[in-house]
Amino acid sequence: MIEVLWNLGSDLAEFFRARFDPLRDTVDILLVTAGIYWLLLLIRGTRAVQILVGLIVLIALSLASELFQLAALGMILERFLDFAVLIIVILFQNDIRRALARVGRGFFPSFAESRDIQIVEEIVRAAGSLSQRRQGALIVLERETNLADMIEAGVSVDAALTKELLLSIFHPTSPMHDGAVIIQEGRVASAGCILPLTVRTDLPEGLGTRHRAAVGITEETDALVVVVSEETSSISVVLGGEMVRGLDAPRLRVVLREILGGERKELPEASDAAGRLDLVEGREPGQARAR
Repeated sequence: MIEVLWNLGSDLAEFFRARFDPLRDTVDILLVTAGIYWLLLLIRGTRAVQILVGLIVLIALSLASELFQLAALGMILERFLDFAVLIIVILFQNDIRRALARVGRGFFPSFAESRDIQIVEEIVRAAGSLSQRRQGALIVLERETNLADMIEAGVSVDAALTKELLLSIFHPTSPMHDGAVIIQEGRVASAGCILPLTVRTDLPEGLGTRHRAAVGITEETDALVVVVSEETSSISVVLGGEMVRGLDAPRLRVVLREILGGERKELPEASDAAGRLDLVEGREPGQARAR
């Protein structure tokens, strides 16, 4: 074993002496490091982390089998790792798609902004109509954390996000109206989804299952959730386990645009949202709105 390690070290030293270029290779290493760091940020908090750890363990076992000359184990792992690239593409397809979408948004920010505005408008219009009809709704917007588990537990839809589609899903006669709708990459990915309920005991009285589910999913992920109460017809937004209640459609629009636009990392108070709406509409904060 010592001889193997010595030969390996000698080969590495010879390789660096013959091919190492300080400037070029330093830039190369920095770029690779930045790419790995960005990838880790992308998959943080998802099932992909567990899969990645499993692959690293298998690679480590393969190296150990070669070092200690474990022929049988080495042969099995070698055959398995031959298909590692294909396995990674299959297992990480959602994360790869999201990464490419983020790169695209970086090159075409105006397109990404227009899509976010369209998403907000459809949700606001639907929430406003549902509130007027006193029909409950639970709308979950996927952000960085992958919600694949929730999508698999619901009914696959994969349709364009429109007000009419949301109204039909949350109509009392719909078999999916009690579950949540998952919005993924600007599309309705799944409906009728069952979300984990929060176990917190300090929530305000009168909050039903929809609100507890909204808090529960945002405690575990970075999702943004819009809730329409069937009992009070009020609209709420939940992020990071915190909730702002008593919104109407215009205030909901302000809150969603600020969060999705990256201007806010936390929820505003309802009064703050009202003040921002006054400024957007050209009024002094607190000035009465025209009816």
